[in-house]
Amino acid sequence: MKVFFAEDCSQYKEEIILTLKKFRTDGAIIGNGNRNVVKVFEINGLLFNFKSFKQHNIINRHVYKFYRRSKARRSFEYAQLLLAKNLCTPKPVAYIENHDFIGLTSSYYISEHLGNHSTLAEILFNRDFPGRTEIIKGYAALIYNLHENGIQFIDNTAGNFLIRQENGVYRFYMVDLNRINFYDHIKIDKRLKNFGKLTVDKEVMKIISEEYASLSGLSSAYCLKKISEASSKMLIKRKVKKVLKFYKYLIRI
Repeated sequence: MKVFFAEDCSQYKEEIILTLKKFRTDGAIIGNGNRNVVKVFEINGLLFNFKSFKQHNIINRHVYKFYRRSKARRSFEYAQLLLAKNLCTPKPVAYIENHDFIGLTSSYYISEHLGNHSTLAEILFNRDFPGRTEIIKGYAALIYNLHENGIQFIDNTAGNFLIRQENGVYRFYMVDLNRINFYDHIKIDKRLKNFGKLTVDKEVMKIISEEYASLSGLSSAYCLKKISEASSKMLIKRKVKKVLKFYKYLIRI
C-alpha cells in the first residue's frame, strides 16, 4: 500500500486507513456509483469524501503502476496546483494506492467534504434558481480564468462544479480533477471547444458566449458559433456511443 497525505493532514492517517477497510460496507454514497464510487465518512467530527476509482484492465493496471500516475494521485496533485493558483476545490487530504506484482489494484482519493452547495447541473436545469444568470456568467469567467492560466479542465461538465454562497459571493469548487491539461498558451478554438460537454441549451450557451466574449475581446457571435459546434459534435458522439453500447449488449445476448 502506498499512502501519501497532505502535510497538514497526517494526523488522520490511522483513521483513514481504518475507514478504507470498511469502505465497501459503510459510508453514505454520492451519485450512482456506476463507474467510480464516492462515499462520505465522518472522522473526528469532520466529513471526508473517499473516491474509489474503477478497476482497470490488466494492461492499464501495469501502466498505472510503472509508467503513469494513478487517477487518485493526479486528483490529489492537481487539487494542490489549483489551490496554489487561488482556484477552489475541496481540500485534498490524501491518496492511497494498492499494488500487486502485475500493477495497480485499487486507488483512492480523499478530500474534505463540501457541504451546503448546489451543482452547476442543478442550476442549469432549474430556470427559476435564484441568481441563475449571474452564476452562469461566473462559471464562464472561471473557465476564462483557467484558460488564461493555461489550464484545460477536460471533464468540463455541469456536475463537476459545486457552487455555494460565501459572504454574498458565489464560489465555484471544481471536482473530478484527474483529467486536466496544462499549457503555456491555449488557442481560442481549443478554449471554446472546451465547453462542448456542458450543455445543449441555447440560452445557456448564449450567456456563456457573451460573458466569455466580454472578457476575451472576441465577438460573442463567434464564441456562440464555436461553442454550439462543439456541443453538437459532442451530442453526436454520445449518441454513437449509446448505439455501439446497445449493439455490444445484443451481441452478448
